[in-house]
Amino acid sequence: MSVQDPAGAGGITIVIIGGGFTGAAVAAHLLADGKLAAGVKVVVVEPREDLGRGLAYNTNDPAHRINVPAGKMTLFPERPDDFLNYLAGCSTEVADERLIGRDGLPYPRRSVFGDCVAARLRPLIAEGRIEHWRATIRTVRRDDQAYRLQAIDGSELRADFLVLAVSHPPPALPRVLAPLRGNAKLVTDVTVAGALAAIAAYDRVLIIGNGLTAADVVASLKRRRHHGHIISISRRGLRSRGHGPAGQEALGDFVTEPAMTASRLLRCVRAAVREAEAKGLTWHCVLDAVRLQGQAVWAALPMVERRRIARHVRPFWDVHRFRIAPQVEDVINDALTSRKLEILAASVAAVERTGSAFKVSLPQRHKPDRREITVDAIVVTTGPGHGGILESQNFLRDLTVAGLLQPCPTGLGIACNGDAHPISQGGEAVSDVLIAGPLARGTFGELMGLP
Repeated sequence: MSVQDPAGAGGITIVIIGGGFTGAAVAAHLLADGKLAAGVKVVVVEPREDLGRGLAYNTNDPAHRINVPAGKMTLFPERPDDFLNYLAGCSTEVADERLIGRDGLPYPRRSVFGDCVAARLRPLIAEGRIEHWRATIRTVRRDDQAYRLQAIDGSELRADFLVLAVSHPPPALPRVLAPLRGNAKLVTDVTVAGALAAIAAYDRVLIIGNGLTAADVVASLKRRRHHGHIISISRRGLRSRGHGPAGQEALGDFVTEPAMTASRLLRCVRAAVREAEAKGLTWHCVLDAVRLQGQAVWAALPMVERRRIARHVRPFWDVHRFRIAPQVEDVINDALTSRKLEILAASVAAVERTGSAFKVSLPQRHKPDRREITVDAIVVTTGPGHGGILESQNFLRDLTVAGLLQPCPTGLGIACNGDAHPISQGGEAVSDVLIAGPLARGTFGELMGLP
């Protein structure tokens, strides 16, 4: 069993577990700030070949696009044009006939942004300023004020400081579908390469969930010349909204007199939307203001109100905050117009096999009768199973058993303080661990997606 100590005897090693966008950003900014003393080594643990891709930007499906204009995507906030500059010199985009959305702005394929982030990290790796440890962590043990990480191949690494930058646990399979686990026509994780390959051209498809991932599935199926009927369901029948007119500035002040309750916050947002509409603007500029002021808005709310928002308001926030690329929105609208796609406010009550198909019972929201449908394939797009994050990976379970981690009371990620250090089960901050990215959103508010 080998033991790696990249910093050498007596050196300090910072280990970032997770090398998607969050982990790559933490590593890049640690080095860019110039705050690291001599002898401090930064190691990013990521099994993929490149740093910066993660799940979101590791896709090779050309139907998958970034959902905001390229000018709003960057690894470096102080260099807002970085991705645009990368695109300008990127020959692969010449073949992308649908790069420009109907709003005149570029929405590249998601893999291209992954290429950009990976390209920005490679020089740091080549110079030895970042070490990329290609491994999957199996266990983490605390040992004499340090941490010892063991990978699934048995190799080990010592860390003085841990950054947990794992963002997206696997989707939670709805209990009603559990007996069907392993069926090729039940797609439980669309992030797996070839996940939709078993769906035939004329298969009838049920998509459970109706957010951005569901939209990606519809776009991917169209690219694969799928012609079957698609039903997409969510409890409220909401779907991701599109972008507003270009050039709108954020409108609304939600921090001078911050709302202390969820209901008051909603009233303030609705009033701001009415003000925007009176000025000939759209709701988009108001939601942009809420996003920009989000941490201050969230910090002002008592825990009970944060939990109320997470439970009741989050579905509405998600469909307005996480907007869909115009190219994908066009696919959805065309499918709705042609009646190849149907969106329902419903849930799954029962599923049974009938030959090679599935008979599904759907209670519909605000309707007395269930709808009974027969489909050939079921795709789960309910999103990451954040509720069980501490059980999703062995090393997170290790840290939880050691008393160092606990779930956030909001149900959004891991409990941490204002410095992003986890709060132990004894109520104290764990000063040598940092929670980065979406797993800290219960404390800081919305930390999902870019910008």
